[in-house]
Amino acid sequence: MADTLSHQLIATHRISGDMTPGSEIALTIQQALLQDILGTLVMLELDAMGLDRVHTSPSVQYIDHTLIQQDNINADAHLFLKSACERLGVWYSGPGNGISHPVHMERFGIPGQSMVGCDSHTTAAGALGMLAIGAGGIEVAMAMAGQPLYLTMPEIVGVRLEGELPDWVSAKDIVLELLRRHGVAGAKNCILEYYGPGLAGLDAMDRHVLANMGTEMGATTSVFPSDEVTRDFLRSRGREADWRALAAEPGCRYDRDEVIDLSTLVPLIALPSSPDKVVPVSEAAGQPLHQAYIGSSGNPGYRDIAVVAEIVKGKSVAGNVSLDINPSTRRILAALIDEGHLGALVAAGARLHQPGCNGCIGMGQAPAAGRNSLRTVPRNFPGRSGTREDSVFLCSPETAAASALAGVITDPRTLDMPYPRPREPQQMQVDDAWFVPPLPAEQARQVDLLATDNTPPLPLLKPLPETLEVPVLLEVGDNISTDDIMPAGARVLPLWSNVYASAEHVFEAVDPAYVARAREQGEAGHAIVGGANYGQGSSRENAALVPRLLGLQLVVAESIARIHWQNLPCFGVLPLTFADPADRARLGQGRRLRIEGWREALAAGRDVTATLDNGETLTLRHELSARQREILSAGGVINYLSRSSDASFTS
Repeated sequence: MADTLSHQLIATHRISGDMTPGSEIALTIQQALLQDILGTLVMLELDAMGLDRVHTSPSVQYIDHTLIQQDNINADAHLFLKSACERLGVWYSGPGNGISHPVHMERFGIPGQSMVGCDSHTTAAGALGMLAIGAGGIEVAMAMAGQPLYLTMPEIVGVRLEGELPDWVSAKDIVLELLRRHGVAGAKNCILEYYGPGLAGLDAMDRHVLANMGTEMGATTSVFPSDEVTRDFLRSRGREADWRALAAEPGCRYDRDEVIDLSTLVPLIALPSSPDKVVPVSEAAGQPLHQAYIGSSGNPGYRDIAVVAEIVKGKSVAGNVSLDINPSTRRILAALIDEGHLGALVAAGARLHQPGCNGCIGMGQAPAAGRNSLRTVPRNFPGRSGTREDSVFLCSPETAAASALAGVITDPRTLDMPYPRPREPQQMQVDDAWFVPPLPAEQARQVDLLATDNTPPLPLLKPLPETLEVPVLLEVGDNISTDDIMPAGARVLPLWSNVYASAEHVFEAVDPAYVARAREQGEAGHAIVGGANYGQGSSRENAALVPRLLGLQLVVAESIARIHWQNLPCFGVLPLTFADPADRARLGQGRRLRIEGWREALAAGRDVTATLDNGETLTLRHELSARQREILSAGGVINYLSRSSDASFTS
């Protein structure tokens, strides 16, 4: 039978497991991507494992989040990460090089290879035909140590693109249309595989937009064919030798099918405060505007900023609007300078910021409280911008530029000008001088980690008791994100490498009293009850680790997002779901529940019986594999590896 491209890629890298959706499979991993805030935890985990040198090649550490050096903490973290790279055989991309995802595509992405990253948007490399998956840092550390990556075999959703995009409609509108149709959990445990004649009009960075934001639908990853568009991209970066043709086999069948006629799309916008609250821009037009923010990994291409420059050229941004320009890579910034686009932006009143994640993760460019901010970033969860009372819309660069000129949200089709179609320069070669390559093994062994007070060793986690008897200390609603659990922003994000310091901020925007209650309960443990899609969004493993440090033993929800579901048992937290969603009303904050012999109960089947404090019982469900149950019984993956016979990672 003919294979989809996704099936071909998985089969190439599969070590074990049945390629039937829902089964656990194990994959060999060739490349690893680390960003700084979560990469620090990965380095600490590798150190805890006693690893001598990483097995993935290339492994690349990017400094792209911690760029606001308002004190010594971020700069100290950069030195720690550089020393860890030297010690372990990892490439180092320092501050100023740009955002990990587009930089990795420029310099290291290779069609057909497998990659795991400690950032949920690692999936962006699927734009080049890679099998690229975001995971919790501990799973990234295991892959770098030579272990397989385990995941649930996904369904393959074929997304056929037909027709051509109209003027003033671009790649962001395509992915917003998918979010409008399917919501933030509509592609959980799925791969979105794009194909069809409409692909010809999308360049590699347009495809990056779609592959990046498939994550916002809960997708395991997104995959594009490696075709002449891919070849052109690699040729422009001086890496045509890395190209190979990859495509689905004719006649292949998908588990699910989707068709988008590009010619029917209109400019779209996601309203505050979820990526799936999508409406036509015309329905939001006229609302006042405070900020228009262009860039991030959600729109990282040269075109995405050049088109804004063409729109505002010779004009002035409205006096009430801050037009913030966030180039994604050093190479793209240089090209914008060479082609005169940067001058046009500055002359129009735009503000220029260094290449990096910046405002996307709340590290600078935070908007005024309650004022509308249009952003080309991937997410608009409450408070993610760095302002707790924010009002963030997601849109295309065209919509953001038109709105910045008008001073109100504006449909770009109303502009009185031809639609500009800037083309990326043919030569965009990346200079290796921007990267620090791995040291030879003998030199690497002489390097000491430059640890600081903000990079303490990871805590030792005790296994869960045989009987869980815990109170529900927190009840939350649907679509709780990892931003809600562990906040980002310039105030908290620099503390992420210190789990003890960051613990003070867990759930602070949801329930500021949670930490105090958890500390009072202490080692006796507690539970959290949630709704649908609990733990959506970022892959940040500290959203599992730090609550565990505070005594979290059990999460019960209607459903749990893929990466967070994987992270919880890795740090010794039992994730369960309601067999009957109506039972959620029976398990509110303040109730107690008891699960006896949970290890045996999990091994016996999918259902677990919990007894409530009023004597009633309810049925809970798990989806854990035998391997995950062993990890949970050991108290987390580091304990599990230390007890395994193959736990030695020195080389």
